[in-house]
Amino acid sequence: MSVHACYRRAATHHDKRLSYAFLAPQLIPRGSQGSTQELGYPRERRSPLVACAPVAVIARMRYVTSVSATILIIDDERNIRRVLEMVLTGEGFEVREAETAEQGLKILERENIDAVILDVRLPGMNGVEALAAIRARPDASRIPVLMISGHAGIQDAVAAVQLGATDFFEKPLDRERVLISVRNALKTRELESEVEQLRKRTQDQGEIMGKSPAIEDLHLQIAKVAPTNGRVLITGESGTGKELIARALYRQSQRSQGPFVKVNCAAIPGELIESELFGYEKGAFTGAQKPRRGLFEAAHHGTLFLDEIGDMSLGAQAKVLRVLQSGELTRVGSEQTITVDVRVIAATHRDLEREVALGTFREDLFFRLNVVPLRSPALRERRQDIPLLAKAFLDAYALESGIKAKPIDDVVLKELEKREWPGNVRELKNIVERMAILSGERISLEDLPESPPNEKPVPSHAGVFEEFGLVSAGHYESLREFRHRAERSYITYILNNYSWNVSRAASALGLERTNLHKKMRNYAIKRED
Repeated sequence: MSVHACYRRAATHHDKRLSYAFLAPQLIPRGSQGSTQELGYPRERRSPLVACAPVAVIARMRYVTSVSATILIIDDERNIRRVLEMVLTGEGFEVREAETAEQGLKILERENIDAVILDVRLPGMNGVEALAAIRARPDASRIPVLMISGHAGIQDAVAAVQLGATDFFEKPLDRERVLISVRNALKTRELESEVEQLRKRTQDQGEIMGKSPAIEDLHLQIAKVAPTNGRVLITGESGTGKELIARALYRQSQRSQGPFVKVNCAAIPGELIESELFGYEKGAFTGAQKPRRGLFEAAHHGTLFLDEIGDMSLGAQAKVLRVLQSGELTRVGSEQTITVDVRVIAATHRDLEREVALGTFREDLFFRLNVVPLRSPALRERRQDIPLLAKAFLDAYALESGIKAKPIDDVVLKELEKREWPGNVRELKNIVERMAILSGERISLEDLPESPPNEKPVPSHAGVFEEFGLVSAGHYESLREFRHRAERSYITYILNNYSWNVSRAASALGLERTNLHKKMRNYAIKRED
């Protein structure tokens, strides 16, 4: 039969197995040896194409792709290895071959292999044992392994899947299925690698940076607490990185494979906090068109981070306390009890002991949360970390913007160390990014914004009545009246302290800018010129 006839036969042939056999003539001499029957095909199914396709035809039919992955074939049947090699190299893959599992493991040791095609029945170590050995190797545990066999039973298939086999084929092999499985396995591995790199990059950007004694001590405390299930209460001023501490605890915990769910208690209105935390059933309130899981359920087997818990309403506090005590919750509009397994980490910029004394925070909840207290140090307590942080923020901004990082003069770093930083690390990051945007080729002293002349640290609670112009506590008819007057006076004080710069005042207060504007409207706070 002529070459062109072979092409015509190939073009009209739709039997995948015969298409697979069509690749064999280059590898199988005519005659009885190396027949298609030896490849798993009965003689009556043999295609006449086997007898007619010379090497040149096969070579012309190949197409080369940009794929550069290396596939290791471990099979004791020489013809199977050769046919698989023909199929894979025709798709642009590099191929390595081994006759035994022991040979294959040695190849894995010395070469970078992207996927393995492994026969179950092998002399010496069998395929399932070889798969277990591959999975036990740290450098090869995530390599996709495709198992093949002509004699394996269900027990072998189950054992292979339990050990992490990517796929399982029976002989005779289907060419298209093999190629699809290899491509999918490599694509999955590529995506997993990208996710891992993204996760690592995110973790690197979210690391607690610094070498000061305060940060070194904090790292030691995190290392001790993280592996336990103990609840942690993180305190510290706004902008000091309390969420970074919570994420560090999560990453180093036994729940690191579970979800990490963050809740900003200050950003959720009081009337919605319960439905957000505990979920609701259909018809529980107007607009509840279907049931919804709460954030406690979303954090099942993981970690729930309650940020700014000091702003949570007393009603929601009581329900959180119940979950912490019993591990059970009830959705809004339901009577059914749901059990959850969640580690709770809480954070606040408030003095919760003082809030307990004022009656705005439950004492029993405070004790439940405050099993292990961690304090996030203010930036002014770790001035020696400021140059390191500033350079890291410059590098991160350059990477995010796709530009080259600008050098910064030492005199600028020394000036940054002298400032009080009431907004802490968050404020430093904003200043550094501003300088990176507005400066020339390098950041000099003239690019540094002036420090506000009246900038000073937020005062302590000592002498709070005199500090904010409040009369004695006995003057007020109710706690509500006192709280409103105190909050109005405190907000006004902070606004004056920051020359009525709402963004900086909101940062110092630990509020979102929109929330501060809302409070200013509610309390009729206006600047007096």
